[in-house]
Amino acid sequence: MKPDSAGVPREGPRSGAVPRFDLTTIGEGNIKLSVPRGRLLEEARSLDVRIAGAEANVSAALSRLGRRCGWISRLPRTPLGRRIANEYLPTGLDLSAVEWTDDGRLAALYVEYAAPPASTQVIFDRADSAFSKITPEHVDWDYLLDTRLIHLTGITAALSDSCREVLAAVVRRAGEGGVPVSFDVNYRRRLWSAAEAGKTLLSLIRGARGVEILFCRDADAREVFGVRGSPREAAEELKRITGARKIVLSTGAAGATALDGEEWFEEAAREVNILDRIGAGDALAAGVIHAWLGGKFARGLKYGTAMAALALTRFGEIVLTNPEELERLAAGGTGQLVR
Repeated sequence: MKPDSAGVPREGPRSGAVPRFDLTTIGEGNIKLSVPRGRLLEEARSLDVRIAGAEANVSAALSRLGRRCGWISRLPRTPLGRRIANEYLPTGLDLSAVEWTDDGRLAALYVEYAAPPASTQVIFDRADSAFSKITPEHVDWDYLLDTRLIHLTGITAALSDSCREVLAAVVRRAGEGGVPVSFDVNYRRRLWSAAEAGKTLLSLIRGARGVEILFCRDADAREVFGVRGSPREAAEELKRITGARKIVLSTGAAGATALDGEEWFEEAAREVNILDRIGAGDALAAGVIHAWLGGKFARGLKYGTAMAALALTRFGEIVLTNPEELERLAAGGTGQLVR
């Protein structure tokens, strides 16, 4: 495989062929039902209906930036399942490998938005979903591996034993085919314990024969993997225990830190009026991956923090932007009247 200027393989598993996709991913689609800020679910008389899904959020955002992206999932053949597809399709995300099934239901998230000192609450209703029953036999492997990068998250591993089996097969096949993997830890304590997550995710990350980019929140690195110290020390420890080539450690309001070999990158978080925190981590990952795909990993945190800022200032989890807006924001541009 011939590398580009960043050492990134441009050819997929098909010998001598340009891969079909820049990025493929596999994950669950969810319906997201939320109450207005300041309201409680137990008193709600109406709910705002949106969609969610960490892996699809990343690939849809990249599709809007002009990248060729594909998403593998299982959706129920119901109006709610079609709602998921109807919102992702306009982004340009390819859904041709989604399996439509009568086995299982659509997962749901319920959200109570809150302002300090209260905390926003996310309640999961994901048991026995159509996606949680996915097995390696459901995956179109030619589709998934025909790419420059596969993006995975720890959320999938938390859903079921068969989901963990699928992820193990993905990282094994990607390693055998020389396809790079990015992995977002995305720990959800309401889905599984930190101890179980740490053991399972370390096995998966190491099994990829070296994850290309590992994304992790600083708080998750400490809770799940037991790392200590400053963000730089935490990133170094993550690199040591996981074997990942590049570490991207998000530190909330402080911004993000990245380690690539011996080279460090740091970027402060943008000052924004926060409307919706959910999805900001996926936006950060999309920005970093966009830079990596362009052979400009050094610019990744600028893109990532700009994308995260957009996510924080808009309702919904799909960042609807374009390359021109992203470049302007990454260069330090701010909100202005455009007419």
